[in-house]
Amino acid sequence: MVRLSVNLNKIALLRNSRHTGVPDVAGFGKLALEAGVQGLTVHPRPDARHIRTSDVHALAELMAPVRPGVEYNMEGRPTREFLALVEEVRPEQCTLVPDAPDAFTSDRGWDLAREGAHVREVLARLKGQGIRAILFMDPDAAQMDGAAEVGADGVELYTGTYAEAFRKGDHGKALADVLAAGERAHALGLVVNAGHDLNTLNLPPIVKPWLREVSIGHELTADALVWGWAETLRRYRAACGQAA
Repeated sequence: MVRLSVNLNKIALLRNSRHTGVPDVAGFGKLALEAGVQGLTVHPRPDARHIRTSDVHALAELMAPVRPGVEYNMEGRPTREFLALVEEVRPEQCTLVPDAPDAFTSDRGWDLAREGAHVREVLARLKGQGIRAILFMDPDAAQMDGAAEVGADGVELYTGTYAEAFRKGDHGKALADVLAAGERAHALGLVVNAGHDLNTLNLPPIVKPWLREVSIGHELTADALVWGWAETLRRYRAACGQAA
């Protein structure tokens, strides 16, 4: 079974378009937990355009009774502010992404040849706090060795390229890249997660025994506009190979 962690960023983005507090991010997190998901994900950015620091704390309080069985995953570039927040909240998992402050979305993995020394230090800091340290990486099998060498506990494979190819109906190579990277990472003893633009159609082909978790927000939230939140979570859990 692949674990489903629901990314609440797009709920927060919608909330931030008004000053009414609607929709309530923690409220949707509670509904996700009640639907049986295995985790919640947040990606606070420096401009707070979706998840805010107050959301991070509210969700930590919401999840306190069910952690660590249901995991809290925080994503972000390892700035001083982000790392201080992570160490305050102590999520079960922290996924480091290489986004610039003005990045539209996470669309590339770490370049460890250029940033490996800094990443190594951050990974050691997180692991010293008992936090599983994950690197957001391109689906390139050759780069998995680098992730292991700098001390990552695991990788989250960027699936945006695969999802785009899937939409165009020509995803054979992109899928093969994801699978090869996942298999290599698993062989190295790394935790293997995946995320970006995954949905109920393109997710099943990458559900393999070595895949631990998928973190999904944008596509799931968009589907919820059609199917409703509870039904969408049911369908995504089924796509992960989970029983009802």
